[in-house]
Amino acid sequence: MTKAQILTDSDRLQLVRELVEEQKQDHKEIEDSKKNKDFAQIYSEGFDRIKSLIIKNPSAARLYVFLAEQIEPGTGAVVASQELLAEELAVTTRTIRRLVQVLEDEGAIVKIKLGAGSICAYCLNPEEIWRSWNTQKKYAAFNTRTLAKKGDNDDVKQKLKVLFKARG
Repeated sequence: MTKAQILTDSDRLQLVRELVEEQKQDHKEIEDSKKNKDFAQIYSEGFDRIKSLIIKNPSAARLYVFLAEQIEPGTGAVVASQELLAEELAVTTRTIRRLVQVLEDEGAIVKIKLGAGSICAYCLNPEEIWRSWNTQKKYAAFNTRTLAKKGDNDDVKQKLKVLFKARG
């Protein structure tokens, strides 16, 4: 054995200390991730947006709040069909299209159409509403929670297959 391979008792003790410290840090990160699991940060701009929408167009405010509730932690977007949104808000898909247009015109959301059909990604401004730690904002609108009705599943599955093939 060479001198570089021999560990002294002091070296072993230091390695154990480092391992214990790493385990404590891992445990702390796990516990921290469980805290405020379902929290949403609503900034002043977000409250201003909601108040303004409630006055101008309460239905648009309902849609905005619904989308804000659905974004997955660490994202600034949610993917859903217009049919699902219409069903959730008890309105028609025509009303959803109109409300989405109102929210886009107001600068409250950005709609990204995902292929043919009515499935879109609805991106909220992370400076208004955010569902994770500030440090994760650089990934806003790239990771999404996807909501789909049973009837949409074949279309969603196909799009996900194409997406993953393109990345692979």
